Amino acid sequence: MDRLFLFIATGAYSGYLPKAPGTWASGLTVLLWLLAGYWGIFSLPTYLLCVAVLFCIGVVSAGAAEKLVNRPDPGLVVIDEVVGQLLALTAAPAHPLVALAAFILFRFFDILKPFPIRWLDQHIHGGLGIMLDDLVAGLYALLVLHLGLRLFHLS
Repeated sequence: MDRLFLFIATGAYSGYLPKAPGTWASGLTVLLWLLAGYWGIFSLPTYLLCVAVLFCIGVVSAGAAEKLVNRPDPGLVVIDEVVGQLLALTAAPAHPLVALAAFILFRFFDILKPFPIRWLDQHIHGGLGIMLDDLVAGLYALLVLHLGLRLFHLS
């Protein structure tokens, strides 16, 4: 079971990639999202259900991985970036420029950590804490992305 938790928590081991594993995981998530979008795999309700289920699985697996490696919020745990990036891409048109904008916005909010992201990161611990700050960063990115799409009449 430990291997399964680590597989999930590390985003299919992408968390072991060198230098900035969260950025790698976000980028790989965007590429997979683009492929799924081109193939029209998900309806919006199914997509949101998948993100919610992945969040719940992420809470459990991130918490387990944290205990397995004996470090709080270890860098190799990137399931939080996967879920946050997926949230940022919700209901966006499957276009490379839109995907790039969502990627940049999510990484911006994930790194900058405006309120309440930094507070969540510092005060909520365990699997929920690992997941929650990236979920809010994804929500911020989602809002800014869709505002930009509306302003430029792209949605």
